[in-house]
Amino acid sequence: MDMLTFAFVFLSLVATGLHAFSIDVVNPALKVKENEGVDMKCIYSADFGASPRVEWKFKDVKGSQGFIFFDGKPTGPYADRITVYNQGLRFNKVTRADTGDYDCEVYGSDNYAEKTIKLTVLVPPGKPIARIPPSVTTGNKALLTCFDVVGSPPSTYKWYKNNAPLPEDPSKFDAFRNLTYKMNTFNGNLEFQSVSKIDIGAYYCEAGNSEGTQRSETVQMDVRDVNVGGIVAGVIVALLAVGLLLFALWYANKKGFLPKMSERKPKTALYTPPRTEDVDAGDGEFRQKSSFVV
Repeated sequence: MDMLTFAFVFLSLVATGLHAFSIDVVNPALKVKENEGVDMKCIYSADFGASPRVEWKFKDVKGSQGFIFFDGKPTGPYADRITVYNQGLRFNKVTRADTGDYDCEVYGSDNYAEKTIKLTVLVPPGKPIARIPPSVTTGNKALLTCFDVVGSPPSTYKWYKNNAPLPEDPSKFDAFRNLTYKMNTFNGNLEFQSVSKIDIGAYYCEAGNSEGTQRSETVQMDVRDVNVGGIVAGVIVALLAVGLLLFALWYANKKGFLPKMSERKPKTALYTPPRTEDVDAGDGEFRQKSSFVV
């Protein structure tokens, strides 16, 4: 294609507006360490006019959304933190709370377009919080949890037993094939479906991301057998208690401390019909001369 043909095609595309009112971002996914500055480029075509209206929105990792630049100026919380210039925005210093999506919105010549830039503020993990049961009964389930609230991007997790790393899938390794746990490296859970004596040990977890790793405190988890003797003793005590109760009722009934069944029958009311002499022969009216006998 010669220069004349190229120029013709270019002018045709411009004339048809095929690429009109467009926005582009230099880097749609930015990563920057905490407390450093960062620039977000939002380049838009000249079709929007000489002075288009540019606005910036921010949506954090929890889904909350709001303007950071509106009506030609930064909003309150960002007044001293950002600088907006021609086709760009700069953070003087970012914090972990600035991780999220930034929308560049451009209005002009009765048209609108937008682009999103994803910013990840890099923060090393903090010391993870591990919850490990100190004692579990043989055959029961056991859940060990590990969580880091600081790291960005979110941490992934590893578990250690007696200072040796546990594989994510124990069935793939001969030395761990008899273990029954399931490990989730994304939420930090280590779950035993049915603990046994081979699960006894000192456990700790490790949280890590691109910025570093941190480990939790170590906790000893013991596995105890079911107390069969205690269960049997409990059943015997319960049976003895029932036996003593039945004996006490029998003895009380024999000594007459309990009322007999005949004595507990409710009394019934007897009705005696009126005798013939209780009726006045003169008028045939009944005159009561006797009463109910109880």
